[in-house]
Amino acid sequence: MTQVTQRSARRTSSDTEPMVLAFDVVVTRVQQLGANFRRITFGGAGLEAFGVAGDTLDLRIKVIIPSAGRPCPDIASLMRRDDAGSWYQLWLGMDAEERGAMRTYTVRNSRCRGATPEIDVDFVLHLDDDGRGGPAAEWAAAARPGDAVCVIGPNAAAAQCATAGAYGGGEGRPGLAQHVLLAGAETAVPAISSILESLPEHIGGHAFLEVPDARDFQDIATRSSVTVTWLSRGEAVHGEALDAAVRDAVRVPGWVSLAGPGGAQGGTEPEDVDIDGTILWETPQRLEAAVVQSTVNPERPPGTQPFYAWIAGEAAVVRGLRRYLVRDVGVDRKQVAFMGYWRKGRAELS
Repeated sequence: MTQVTQRSARRTSSDTEPMVLAFDVVVTRVQQLGANFRRITFGGAGLEAFGVAGDTLDLRIKVIIPSAGRPCPDIASLMRRDDAGSWYQLWLGMDAEERGAMRTYTVRNSRCRGATPEIDVDFVLHLDDDGRGGPAAEWAAAARPGDAVCVIGPNAAAAQCATAGAYGGGEGRPGLAQHVLLAGAETAVPAISSILESLPEHIGGHAFLEVPDARDFQDIATRSSVTVTWLSRGEAVHGEALDAAVRDAVRVPGWVSLAGPGGAQGGTEPEDVDIDGTILWETPQRLEAAVVQSTVNPERPPGTQPFYAWIAGEAAVVRGLRRYLVRDVGVDRKQVAFMGYWRKGRAELS
């Protein structure tokens, strides 16, 4: 088995706790979850420094997939050279074969406080009939214990530091909501599953998960009263079943935004997003930081209203649901996280 060295969790700065660290890890277990999902468990002593305050929820990380026959690049070393420029730009400047591929994933489970720290990451195996797909899917399909990769994720010490900023790898923040809507296709299943597991008993609502095949349905434990509905896509258009389910669950006229004593009367058309040229990523945190005024309840900050929605997946599907919920239903934009994880026909932007 490949040994994990002490370079696995080095700081990017010597005088402050960095929010992000590079962790050299190895595969410790592989589990097939269904027709299209594979859980890869990563371990390494350096993971004792991995984590955030509280539940992981929809915690995102970067996974560096090495090129075939090559070692994983030394990201920690690039981070130590950060005074020469962004480590990411340094990584991009490497030869393509040397740097490998970078992809974003959600941490499904984290067990980093014990003697053998580990994290679980669920990979969706988007492969054609010949077993060909993207670099991460091909790597995950062939992964075996001992295979080495690099994970870029949160520094647990910074998460406990009162003066540190927040790690920007999670959006799931229901706040005071009593009713939630969670919706996404297969790439969002790990995040929705983790959010559901964290919800308390008093929260209700709906969770819709569209997956390629009924064999991809999974058991999710939740203390909440949220109704979990799995949707098998089969030969249908990607996102079609998900879109219909959300529209059926949250109908016009929309009661969810509480826009005054008369109830919601619909909202305004949200700004268009060119999903072919940019990433659709609109969250309550970003709207608040940009001082974008919502057309509904502008005096109320994010997280203070009874309804919250978290929607992620293919960008065109997310954009359609964004228009429906904001314009037609009248949902307060500060109460919804809209995230276009990927764009059909295009590789992920690292």
